[in-house]
Formats: sequence, structure tokens, C-alpha cells
Amino acid sequence: MSLLETTNIMRRLRIEKVTVNCSVGESGARLERAAKILEALTGQKPQIRKAKKTVKGFGIHKGEPIALRVTLRKQRAVDFLTRALRAVNNTIKSSSFDPNGNFSFGIKEHLDIPGTKYDPALGIIGMDVCVHISRPGLRVSLRRRARSSIGKRHRVTPEEAMEYVKQNFNVKIVGEGYEAQTTEG
Repeated sequence: MSLLETTNIMRRLRIEKVTVNCSVGESGARLERAAKILEALTGQKPQIRKAKKTVKGFGIHKGEPIALRVTLRKQRAVDFLTRALRAVNNTIKSSSFDPNGNFSFGIKEHLDIPGTKYDPALGIIGMDVCVHISRPGLRVSLRRRARSSIGKRHRVTPEEAMEYVKQNFNVKIVGEGYEAQTTEG
């Protein structure tokens, strides 16, 4: 019996959230144009992120708005993820998966996402897509009151996450296996 076909609903994997990051590097008109593009792609208003420290070489000052972030959950996250995966030809490197089963990938131009039209007034932006995969019951380890740890068998492994993404999103995992990477270094 496969991990995804288990009868125990607490063992089933799910997409907890999808976070879309877009780092513009400067405030002003460019950031506003990127916000319009992200809102059109995701259907949610993006959150403005500020610089944590001053970097004189890049002309960035502490507290200056330089990036955008959108967090998608439930069906909206799954819908955006299927479109974003098509932008990278449904291919993810095995090195993109972390030890907790989460994965990230980048999109160089937002025009690669199907159904997106080019607007010369807005320009072109790139973005990072971070996907958090979990099982029901993860909240026990994250909540503030009555926090408890979750068992080792209940945590999501990279192999389980790869299998979940392959079966549910028809994704091809390229590169060497995750086990080979962790042992070599």
C-alpha cells in the first residue's frame, strides 16, 4: 500500500502552504508594478517586506521596502502550484527538497506561467516559490499553548514528499537521489 493510499487520514500528506517571494531590490515604482503582477497571478494582495540592514553597495537602506511576499493556502495554493510547476516544465531538482520534505524552485520570468499576458507598463519579474508539505497534526509542535513534539515517523521525509509531488502534480524529479546528496556532503 502506498503512502498516499493509506487508510489512516493522519498519515496523508497535504500542501500546507505555498509562499511566493519576489525580491525587487528597491522601493518605488518598480515595487508597485511587481505588486500588481503578483496580485494578478495569485489573487491576493502581496505583503511588502522591508530590508533588515543597510547595504551601501546595492543602495539599500534599513527599513526600505524591497520585496514582496504572498502566502497561499488550501485550494488557492494547489491551483497556483500547478500553474507554477508548468512554468518549469513540471521538473524539480532533487536538491530542491530539504530534510523536512519542503521544496523550492525559481521562475525567471512570470510570463512562463500559463495564462499570463505581457503588459509593457508592468514589465517582467522573477519569483521564488516555496512549498511546505505536512501531515495533519503538525500544529501540535507549532502552537503556543500545550505544545508537544511529534514523532519521528510522523515527520515528512524528502522521499515521501518527492513521491507525493510525482503522483499528485505529475512532476519529474531530476538529479541524483536525495540519499546520495546527504551522505556525500
